[in-house]
Amino acid sequence: MKILFVLLLIPFLMVPAFAETQTLPTEKNTLDVKLTYDTIEPGIQTKINIDFINPQTQKVQEHIDYTVVVSKDGETVFGPIPLTHTSLGSVKIPIEFNRGEGVYSMDFEVEGILFQPIPRETVSFDIQVGEANAQPITPPEDNNDENNGENGGCLIATATFGSELAPQVQQLRELRDNTVLKTNSGITFMTTFNQFYYSFSPVIADFEREQPLFKEVMKVTLTPMLSSLSLLNHADIDSEQEMLGYGISIVLLNLGMYVGIPIFGILKLYQFRKN
Repeated sequence: MKILFVLLLIPFLMVPAFAETQTLPTEKNTLDVKLTYDTIEPGIQTKINIDFINPQTQKVQEHIDYTVVVSKDGETVFGPIPLTHTSLGSVKIPIEFNRGEGVYSMDFEVEGILFQPIPRETVSFDIQVGEANAQPITPPEDNNDENNGENGGCLIATATFGSELAPQVQQLRELRDNTVLKTNSGITFMTTFNQFYYSFSPVIADFEREQPLFKEVMKVTLTPMLSSLSLLNHADIDSEQEMLGYGISIVLLNLGMYVGIPIFGILKLYQFRKN
């Protein structure tokens, strides 16, 4: 049983472990705002991924009107941008944190949802820039980043799809953080398996960068697995038993695709040549 669960966790471990997230509600809890970003160094442009989440459905809320400003010690380093509309509910903003190391403030104002104006709601994040940014300043209560694994460089999924912000990598990160790490068994296996995974993943990622053909092979190889994992987006997982049940189902599906179908094809080819 443990082996099946470990197999389920393998793709989630391809997600860059150094990505940081913060999620905070607006002042009246109408929306949750989620930030995702990688290591931030002063003076280097960093893309901040912003998701506006409906707290009732835990899905990204479309059609949001918002403004944002970033400052440090009272000095503005980005914005304020004019009232902006995002139809997708997710945006990526490149920001250069150019006032040295320390704590920056990223302040949002939300003024509309689904083309309807709402009373202005605000939310403010503290972002640590520099060596001390290994952990978010204000993580959510159920943040399990300490269990996500070791810090590292470019890993398999990032090397395959070219960026930590690629949709496929974002999908894996969301499933890992919002589904697998919501269960005690998921946290336990993730922590244990990370030690094994990081012993070989940097080598594979480096080889992908050196061999474009191998990178394309990995992309084709991972695509069916990503498609099967997307089924979890439509599942309501509220307990350890449900997580285990869905996990076993996904593992069996992938075993059928990656092992069963090739073996069946080889046997058919063998029978054809024998006749």
